[in-house]
Amino acid sequence: MMAAVFIEMEYSRLLEFYFKHKSKLKLKFKMRSLLSALFLLLLFCCKPSTAQNIDNKQNDEKYIFFLHNRFLETNEIDAIHPEYGRVEYKEILQKFKDNGFIALSEKRPTNVNAFDYAQIISRQIDSLLKDNVPAKSITVVGTSKGGYIAQYVSTIANNPDLNFVFIGSFRESDMEQIPDINWCGNVLNIYEMTDPAGISALSRKKASSCEIAHYKDIELNTGLQHGFLFKALDAWMVPAMNWADGDYN
Repeated sequence: MMAAVFIEMEYSRLLEFYFKHKSKLKLKFKMRSLLSALFLLLLFCCKPSTAQNIDNKQNDEKYIFFLHNRFLETNEIDAIHPEYGRVEYKEILQKFKDNGFIALSEKRPTNVNAFDYAQIISRQIDSLLKDNVPAKSITVVGTSKGGYIAQYVSTIANNPDLNFVFIGSFRESDMEQIPDINWCGNVLNIYEMTDPAGISALSRKKASSCEIAHYKDIELNTGLQHGFLFKALDAWMVPAMNWADGDYN
């Protein structure tokens, strides 16, 4: 457990340094690659030293990769959206941690390509799998654009045992406009009745060729429109954490 916490802290510090100084870095893409490499190094350098510790990791530790919405890509962490208010990013991560999950996340740079960023997350997941973390203990949670990135992670990882929670990130038009998404894993789709950016994604599930052993739609009615995913609401966070815990009912 301490090794995993160390990994999370060190990776977060690297990311914080990068985004603070990225304007001074001419080779920012090489820097991003370096950060990914350092993340992998930390994963392999911090392996538990005993078989008992490995068993504890496999049985107890649950990882959540959290991918935030588009608004935070182009605004500061505490910026106020004119309609939906502040993104409760810190509160969301803290709630995951308070419930025993290892939350891995970063504030993404501006206007990242969803597929390219999904490849970065997929490589990090591969590193955890190589470090004997069971796929069922890894969940990718994404809101809005983060949900689309998470769908690409599902496509790239192609692992039926991984867990995914897509929040406010499916429209029926996606079937024609984003045909290259092919889900794989256990999928929970959460959407808000008053939000035009989310509906049942059963058509995507049916169109996906990979095994999806567990699939569920949850429709909320908070009245907050797309702003529901700006908040650390139990309405979506509790189902997401239950899914990450393997409760697919």
